[in-house]
Amino acid sequence: MQDAKLLIVDDDPDVLLAARLLLKRHVGSVDIEKNPEKLPFLLNNNHYDAIVLDMNFQRDVSSGREGFAWLDRILDINPQARVVLFTAYGDVEMAVRAMKAGAADFVLKPWQNDKFVETIRGAVEKSETGPPGGANRDAGSGRKGNEANSDEPRNLAEKNRKAGSHSPNHSVTQSLIGSAMQPILDTVERVAPTDANVLILGENGTGKDLVARAVHEQSNRKDKPFISVDVGALSESLFESELFGHVKGAFTDAREDRAGRFEEANGGTIFLDEIGNLTLSQQARLLTVLQQRQVTRIGSNKAKSIDVRLICATNVDLNERVAERSFRQDLVYRINTIELHLPALRNRPTDIAPLADHFLKKYARQYGRSVTGLSPALLAEMKQYRWPGNVRELQHAIERAVILAPGKTLEPADFVFRKDASSTSPVNETLQLEDMERQLIQQAMQKHRGSITDVARELGLSRQALYRRLEKFGL
Repeated sequence: MQDAKLLIVDDDPDVLLAARLLLKRHVGSVDIEKNPEKLPFLLNNNHYDAIVLDMNFQRDVSSGREGFAWLDRILDINPQARVVLFTAYGDVEMAVRAMKAGAADFVLKPWQNDKFVETIRGAVEKSETGPPGGANRDAGSGRKGNEANSDEPRNLAEKNRKAGSHSPNHSVTQSLIGSAMQPILDTVERVAPTDANVLILGENGTGKDLVARAVHEQSNRKDKPFISVDVGALSESLFESELFGHVKGAFTDAREDRAGRFEEANGGTIFLDEIGNLTLSQQARLLTVLQQRQVTRIGSNKAKSIDVRLICATNVDLNERVAERSFRQDLVYRINTIELHLPALRNRPTDIAPLADHFLKKYARQYGRSVTGLSPALLAEMKQYRWPGNVRELQHAIERAVILAPGKTLEPADFVFRKDASSTSPVNETLQLEDMERQLIQQAMQKHRGSITDVARELGLSRQALYRRLEKFGL
């Protein structure tokens, strides 16, 4: 692990100090951070072989909601990130749930030093083997952050550049399956070869990011970087540094020169997601850059020319925001040369079955599960449900069902629909994780007539873990 670089995020300074003192004897570099709000900046400016993340922060000290939210954010920024969770002894079930959501492992506090080090070692070794499917990690990703030349693209840019060379039919449009999406894809095919700015509109979860990548992959810039930025999540203090870069010494944490996201995207495409959430001052700074096609790093007076294709997305009505005077009309004119409106999943029920089949095959293969199909009863309920989270909700629901289903065919009992006042479909009686887990264990026990070995294998648990749950639920 001598070349590994770690990041530890916890709001307890004593925990940060103790963890750093322990781990720096085993790894090349350990960064620590109290404020999780700085995660996007840190991850977009550094490569970490593993990230240790606390499950609870000061705003919500026991439920783990912040930990889950930041885990999702980390995996959105870098889907291959290896995240190890800090959690208290009584929160093991929460940690298991987080592992199903994408965490690599967890460490109980107070930790045992040897076990902590071995957990980190395991996460780092998994990081070195690369993403699922045998793809190699970017050759530069093992370098320490302070060894990289500030004028070179950062590791994320390298990964995005490589991603741009994939076939759009394989890497993107498989998640845009369905007859209702075909007109959108036809428009993408016509627009992509141009350099026209594109504005993608649609509810959360409809696939705006996938359409943006489809535009890039079918454009003349497909061999250049595709840089995605969730601008709506950037605070005022990070906005300019993240997008436009900074020079060493420009502010307290500016330890070296850094290119901004626009510079990284030079020659390629920059995708600004949730642009409708920008403040007026942020809009003004962005408009200046788009008009001048130049960026100036914070702390510098030297402007650098940029050549980028701009794609933006939002789930808000920009015309309504303009009427409210919370969004600039001139910026709308600048970004919406072509508008693409993505339909909500509830308005494309014929697309549910092929999408569900695609995700089922994907996750059955990824998790080594023998799930092969969906029952007619489940498909009927899925078509009645309104899918407030759209395709993203469907994807996550299928993934969860594939992991937990006791049989080869997904049934209504294997599925979880969000309780939604506007939904007309039946829902499970409970959405509590513990109740669902108890039901699954009971089903597996009945199926295997109480065989602990067979039940544990079916549920993907060790015998000891199954015994703990049986005792916990009084089964």
